[in-house]
Amino acid sequence: MTAGVGRLWVVATPIGNLDDLSPRAAAVLRDVKIVAAEDTRHSAPLLARVGSSARMLALHEHNEREQAARIVDEIRAGHDVALIADAGTPLISDPGYRLVGAVREAGGLVSPVPGPCAAIAALSVAGLASDRFVFEGFLPAKSAARRERMTALAAEARTLIFYESSHRILESMADAVAVFGGTRNAVLARELTKIFETIIAAPLEEIARQVEADPNQRRGEFVLLVAGAEGADADARLAEGRRVFALLREELPPARAAKLAAAITGAPRKLLYGGEPEGGRS
Repeated sequence: MTAGVGRLWVVATPIGNLDDLSPRAAAVLRDVKIVAAEDTRHSAPLLARVGSSARMLALHEHNEREQAARIVDEIRAGHDVALIADAGTPLISDPGYRLVGAVREAGGLVSPVPGPCAAIAALSVAGLASDRFVFEGFLPAKSAARRERMTALAAEARTLIFYESSHRILESMADAVAVFGGTRNAVLARELTKIFETIIAAPLEEIARQVEADPNQRRGEFVLLVAGAEGADADARLAEGRRVFALLREELPPARAAKLAAAITGAPRKLLYGGEPEGGRS
């Protein structure tokens, strides 16, 4: 693209408290010609609040490729476009990366307008290790797949960060206790920056108990943070996983043996083969 083209602004919006919208973000939303939003009905009140008359364009997971082409054309025509999510920083467990890639591939400019992000907000008040962490977004909806994903992360030494919804939080907490162990330290942050914000810091078993006992703790939007596995514990889990795998391997195919050994011990399944090909022994 040549001089005179527009720019894509990736604008963070509040996750609850509307006063968290930065003055710069408000100014960008007023100045752009188009705002691409995941749900235009949800975002319209925010634009009205800041006095934006921008045209709204729906951009979600089902139409992102098609809308990206339209937005690239608008930017080529010299129009600035803002990308916002329903809440927080765009692209973090939300659509948008295809659009950003398309604009960059076309030679366009992309600039961030930083602001709220539920994962980072929760991490900042969790009291868990924050120098290294893993953001996993939303876990699978079904328990079997959810436990499989958790099992793959059980030996991870970095702090784990998950998003969860109200209709799955009880089941997800039960799965977390089963996979990570009830004594693993964790934090459940609910409705951050909103009126009913609560932050529970306790072992997983205690958090699960509170969520089960209090229906109010099952309402809203959640960030679950789980402490990383301690080095000695992770090494012991992997050693035990390999021991169990070796025993099961005598009776089962490698893939099945590894899956069961991982489920039993919490060791990462991919590390249990010890270099053995999945197809069997040589």
